[in-house]
Amino acid sequence: MASTLVRNRHRTASASSPPTAQTDRTAPVVPGDQDLLAQARARDWAEIQERMLVPLYEAVYERLEVGAGSRLLGIGCGSGLALLIAASRGAAVTGTEGDPGLLTLARERMSASGAECARARLAAGADGVRDGAHLPAWNLVTAFQPIGGGAEEAPWLEPALREAVAGAERGAAVVLTAWGPPERCATSGVLRVARGSSPGGTADRPASPRDGLEDVAARAGLRPDGSGRVACPFGYADADSAVRGLMSTGLYDAAVRESDAGQVAKEIAEALHPYRRPDGTVWMPNVFRYLIARVP
Repeated sequence: MASTLVRNRHRTASASSPPTAQTDRTAPVVPGDQDLLAQARARDWAEIQERMLVPLYEAVYERLEVGAGSRLLGIGCGSGLALLIAASRGAAVTGTEGDPGLLTLARERMSASGAECARARLAAGADGVRDGAHLPAWNLVTAFQPIGGGAEEAPWLEPALREAVAGAERGAAVVLTAWGPPERCATSGVLRVARGSSPGGTADRPASPRDGLEDVAARAGLRPDGSGRVACPFGYADADSAVRGLMSTGLYDAAVRESDAGQVAKEIAEALHPYRRPDGTVWMPNVFRYLIARVP
């Protein structure tokens, strides 16, 4: 199954190569390379990592019966896969994304996927929420970027939620997502690398078993209306794909700042050893939780 989840890409690129995810991001970075590396990470997310959460997207859409009557706003929509799935069910979709590389890929993906998808409205960050004031009110808001270990790990989420709720109709569903309990997420062991090693840093504290979704909802003035858990195994064609996919999440950025990308990639590869299969693929079972809240 892992081989269907990712596509292999070679990582070497000459100086004359176009900016793609093939660039070796473990090499020393000079200022002129920053844009190239950002593009590479965005493409790694789109081609390797984003699809790992498809079971979560589909479970939420099925439970909420997303279809032709749905007017959906996706906060932090990444490269647009969740929006694409909703649009294929007949929903009118709007997405916001603060990463320019991911936003570009989302626009490319939607424009190439038929008339319904081509009408999707995509904008950078919270600007897209504010600009949506002259559109029909949303009846579904999703935040599919999972938080974990407490609400403080998603400072971007609460302001974005407040703006989204202002453009949503009364009774609209708002979906928040989080990593499941550490003991049910094989990836939690690999994520220890992301917590860094500086004295007093997050590596010195155990991961919290409480995801904080209800707290986030309460601070946004939302009323909880159900929750669920979904199995989302992370499967990769090989360890290299796993490292690139995991680093594309942004969860390791702080660790990279403390050391460097090459060292972090090496530590991730070492942490992946228990999950490597004899054929070289990597398989990590995980569970994610979603909370459905309502706009009062």
